[in-house]
Amino acid sequence: MVSVVLKLSARDLVHADLTSCQWAGSDHHLANVAEQLERVRSGEVDYLAVCPATDIPVAKGGVDYQVKEGVGTLWQLAVHPALQSCGIGTFLVAAAELRIRNRGLRQAELAVEENNPRARALYERLGYVAYDRRPDSWDEQAPDGSLRRYETMCTLMRKELT
Repeated sequence: MVSVVLKLSARDLVHADLTSCQWAGSDHHLANVAEQLERVRSGEVDYLAVCPATDIPVAKGGVDYQVKEGVGTLWQLAVHPALQSCGIGTFLVAAAELRIRNRGLRQAELAVEENNPRARALYERLGYVAYDRRPDSWDEQAPDGSLRRYETMCTLMRKELT
């Protein structure tokens, strides 16, 4: 077995990064991320990239400060599929929580699809506790380029930040 150690850093995701984030979703999804990056300027959201020394994102995710007053809501979290289960998601969540704390907020929330037990296990390991569930939906791009409505059930989780 060979061990590889990556030195990671978290920084703001920028529009130029989107071309190297094809692993994170469809063109439709990345267009939505581009729209969210416009909200960074007004301070409504933070959008992070986790990068190794190459400075090419291997994970990305946002913190929305407009969903609930006094709370940073983590969303659109993704780690490159080939690098999942390597601690990068943990690093991303910690970086997002630091952004929340730096704004003087003490609570983080997120929604995790109920059909994603690996992600939920990660969030539970990081101290998130389920408190409710709700349906969610969004437009998803099909392989032929058309859009269809994706519907799912999510567990809402929160964490008190210290």
